[in-house]
Amino acid sequence: MSLDIVSPADGRLLATVPVHGAEDVARHTADAQRVFDSGVWSGLAPRERAAALLRLADLLERDAETLAWLDMEDAGKPIAECRANDVPGAIESIRWFAEATDKLAGAVPATAPDILAFTEREPFGVVAAILPWNYPLAMAAWKVGPALAAGNCLILKPADATPRSALHLAGLALEAGIPEGVVRVLTGDGPTTGAALAADPRIGALSFTGSTATGRAILETAARTNLKRVSLEMGGKSPQILLADALDFGDALIDGLIEAAFLTAGQNCTAGSRILVHESIAAEVVGRLAGAARALVVGRPDDPATQIGPVINAAAADRILAAIDGAVARGATAVAGGGEVEVLAGGRYIAPTVLVDVDPADPILRTEVFGPVVTVQAFATRDEAIALANDVEYGLAASVWTKSLDDAIVVARGVRAGIVSVGAYSEGDMTVPFGGWQQSGFGGAEKSLAAFHQWTREKTVWIQLG
Repeated sequence: MSLDIVSPADGRLLATVPVHGAEDVARHTADAQRVFDSGVWSGLAPRERAAALLRLADLLERDAETLAWLDMEDAGKPIAECRANDVPGAIESIRWFAEATDKLAGAVPATAPDILAFTEREPFGVVAAILPWNYPLAMAAWKVGPALAAGNCLILKPADATPRSALHLAGLALEAGIPEGVVRVLTGDGPTTGAALAADPRIGALSFTGSTATGRAILETAARTNLKRVSLEMGGKSPQILLADALDFGDALIDGLIEAAFLTAGQNCTAGSRILVHESIAAEVVGRLAGAARALVVGRPDDPATQIGPVINAAAADRILAAIDGAVARGATAVAGGGEVEVLAGGRYIAPTVLVDVDPADPILRTEVFGPVVTVQAFATRDEAIALANDVEYGLAASVWTKSLDDAIVVARGVRAGIVSVGAYSEGDMTVPFGGWQQSGFGGAEKSLAAFHQWTREKTVWIQLG
């Protein structure tokens, strides 16, 4: 079996890759266990692993343009976005975790005088990561960094639509001196390759980024098999909460709202797809937001001027347009966008869409659209804003726009989300944890030193002294 990799921009065939089935997965996991047990990577001193990872980061930097082009072609992301965000973010991730390799430490608790006890964190051995298509290289780097720094052997399963930057990364790992078999990429689809990885008893930990339904299935499979540790980063319906003084941020407010809503054509788990604005400033915000959305350049992803590229495929476009049309049919108004833009034959391009007067019961307010669509709702009080923000099953991210420290803290504490930014749209940098709550997954499983908890297990050693 094989998979055709098709350009979202124009439907061109970019490549064909194999679908790895259950037998392939079993063979690769067995070989990965052999590599781990040999100690060629796990037995190295932490600083030796760090040096190899730093060489990998240097090679990623050397091939930055190639990697940006691969993600642009496979995912339809604007080339400017890949160059400015995705590739630099991947390099930063590898370097950060390389430098953190020898910072992974245990503890010596206070015990009785005749006891010595200590804890340490050990790698699982063979671990796996199932990647999303919207940030192919960046998400691969989030997994490669901590998993390899801890001493594991890692199997990457890229999204079926976007495998080529992960394959290139694996080649660079060999060039960097990381032993063969420590990083391997198994292409394929979710029901075949991904399901086999979730079920394999040799895999000690598995990280998944994608839909809530698939994450739930992976968790159920892990429970039925070897109880592997599972990290889930899934969907979101993130609110951007604008209190009455939000316009004091000036142009930075509208710029932040636009970035949050329309980065990667809204195909982003933390997309700020719900704008909740105080009624006293709602009219001005809507007017400025609609103008900014209409000014965004929708175009072919290889054009450096493009800000909004195609959505990933025809099925996604149909789903997004159905959500917009349904909301409009129930009384909403599209003050910007609302339909498709003709750019290239074979691609599906949707205009950045701003919806107002949405029926409070409309599914678009609670269902992840995963496209360039944002809704605007007004509120009267701070408590009402918090209630609206929490009126979803997700809990990945939120933004709060206010200059009031008291209001910022109260709202940030009141919103049920794993990441809350104030005065900005941000997921934070590599120093802070990333992860969601509720149907968005398990909080704090990515980035920072906390990421090591996904890829290591704690052991206690208890010594009775003579």
